[in-house]
Parts: sequence; C-alpha cells; structure tokens
Amino acid sequence: MKAILPDDPAKTDPASQASRLPVSIRNGEILHPSHPGWLSRALRALFGWRSHSLRADLQVVLETSPSDESSFSPVERVMLRNILYLRERRIADIMIPRADIIAAQKNISLGELMKLFDSAGHSRLVVYGETLDEPEGLVHIRDLVVFMAARARVEPKTLAKRKKPLPAGLDLRAINLATTLAEADIVRKLLYVPPSMPAMDLLAQMQATRIHLALVVDEYGGTDGLVSIEDLVEQIVGDIDDEHDSDEPPGVVRQPDNSFVADARAPLGDVTALIGEDFNIGEAAEDVDTIGGYLTWLAGRLPLRGEVIAGPGPFEIEVLDADLRRVKRLRITRRSEQPTPRGREARQRDAARRPSGSAEAKPAGETPPDKSAGRS
Repeated sequence: MKAILPDDPAKTDPASQASRLPVSIRNGEILHPSHPGWLSRALRALFGWRSHSLRADLQVVLETSPSDESSFSPVERVMLRNILYLRERRIADIMIPRADIIAAQKNISLGELMKLFDSAGHSRLVVYGETLDEPEGLVHIRDLVVFMAARARVEPKTLAKRKKPLPAGLDLRAINLATTLAEADIVRKLLYVPPSMPAMDLLAQMQATRIHLALVVDEYGGTDGLVSIEDLVEQIVGDIDDEHDSDEPPGVVRQPDNSFVADARAPLGDVTALIGEDFNIGEAAEDVDTIGGYLTWLAGRLPLRGEVIAGPGPFEIEVLDADLRRVKRLRITRRSEQPTPRGREARQRDAARRPSGSAEAKPAGETPPDKSAGRS
C-alpha cells in the first residue's frame, strides 16, 4: 500500500509558486518572468479585467483597490501616481520663470555675493556675463566658504609666534571681500536644457552628471527659466521645505471685505476654487496658468500699478504691485452694480424716474423719437 504523504507547502502556496517561475535574466538583471501571461492571469483573477499594459494596470489598482493595511497607504498612492505622471511632465511645466531667477553677475565682489546668498536663500546661484542670456555657470555657497576659509587660514608657524591665538586658526581680516567672483575662480558648470525636455530625462541627467541646476533655454538660445533637482523631486514627493524656507502666506487670501488679495503667480485653479464659479475665465485657461498671466491676457498688455481692469463676470482686478516686467500682487473685488447699455430702454427708465415737467437734454441735431414707434 502506497503511503499518502502530506502536500508540499511549496506546491500549494501560490506565492511560493510565483517565486519559482522561470525568469529572463540579461546582464545579471532580472527582467520579467518568462512564463507567458502570468501577470495578466493574476490580475484578471483578482480584479476581473484584462491586462493591456503594466502601467495601466497599476493605475487601475491605485484607483480601485481598497485602502487597508495590506494595500498602499494614501501617501504611497500619491507618490506612485506622481511617478506614473512624471513622464508626461515637461520642463516648461516645472521651471522657475525667467523673471523669478536670482542670479549673480560674474564680476560681483565676494562681499556682495555673500549678501546675495543671504537674501536669496539658495545654496546655488546662476552666474551670467552682461545679461542673463549670457550664462557662465553656477556658484555654490560651499565653494565660497571653502575659498574664504583657505584665504583666512594661518600657517602653524605664524600662529606659534602670536601672543593672542586666533579662533580656529583663521584670520578673517586676510580675506579681500573686493575680490570678484571671476577672480576667485569658483564658478562651476551648468546644465542647459530645452523647455520640451521630459522631467524624467533631466532627473536622470542630473544624477549622472552630479550637476543639480539646469538653465532652460529657448530655441534662440535665450534664457527661459531655471530648474533645480529639488523642483524635480517635489514632483514626486510634494513640496519640500527646509530649515531656511519661510512660512509664505497662501497665494490667494480672502479679506474681511470679501475681496481677494493674490500673488500674481498664484495658479488659476487655486484662484477659481477659492472665489467660486462666478470667476469664470473661459478660454483663457488654455493660454495662461497664473492669475497674473490672465490679467495680462485680459488687458492685452502689461498693466500698471494702481490700474483697475474689468475682470470676468461681476469682478474687477486692481494691480497692487508691479514693475516694468511683470505684475506682482493684485486685488480681486466684486462690482456692486453691473454696467448697463445706454439704449432706448435705459432712457425710458431714466425719464420715468425724473419729476414731471422736466425735460431731458438732447444733443443738438437729434430729432425726438416717434412716440408711436416701438409701442407694445
């Protein structure tokens, strides 16, 4: 009589079977299980759909699978979606616009450069020649500190002769703050990319070259914007605030009088979401992304400070702050009364409100309207 042995757990456990499926290996890297259609069958059995692509399947899983301990957490879902959408993002969608670039001229003194680093709050700055369209590279604040420390370092023999020791062996008086950035020779290379470049490709290029700042140039070679590696990483994990970032107010703030004060760089989506459906910008949403861009589009030119532009529907927009290049801050208010056309009906309403016996002044040469005409 043949003995009946217990089943082998490795034969009955699906996870164990899946782990034992043959795989394709190239250059020491596991590519995918060679068993045809194994992932399609698993997804069809679990979720009831037919597989078209792994990317599409993962998107469906993120949208439809329940949120429990055995599934993705909300944070993981957001990050995975951002990774999937990153290949559709272009540098033009991420870059800091030219007007917001803080850069240093190559002949700036080290003293002024220190002040610029202090006010900018960045560790890297673009270096340019005469204009921003003539970039020279970038300067890192660490290179500036290393250069100054090397100039301030005192030789041990000199220190031994001094009666009063120097803190850390550094004599800061030896640093000539009038030295120019070009003379210090601490300018590094900079990446140059087109606005149409995929964000994923730039991230890979920054990793390979170890250059974490890229200048966006247009088809004519002019400077269009700036992208840092932090801007790219934020597309996946969200906004990153470090110890030196200040708590900036929201882009749009509702005032006690129900008006709205907005940064001109505030996204149109945030503005319309806060104000309401009445703030309907129509076809302009296809051409501009910010409220400042919409105001310029609406006026057909760059509005001046203090100017009031009739906005969409019952709103008007006042320019609170602007310079020769762009609008900076603005106020959005709702008009109390809508302007009405001055036609025949408007004149009739005005005549009904006037006291009897008074006559309406008419321009010279205008004939009075036929009283029999237009009666209903």
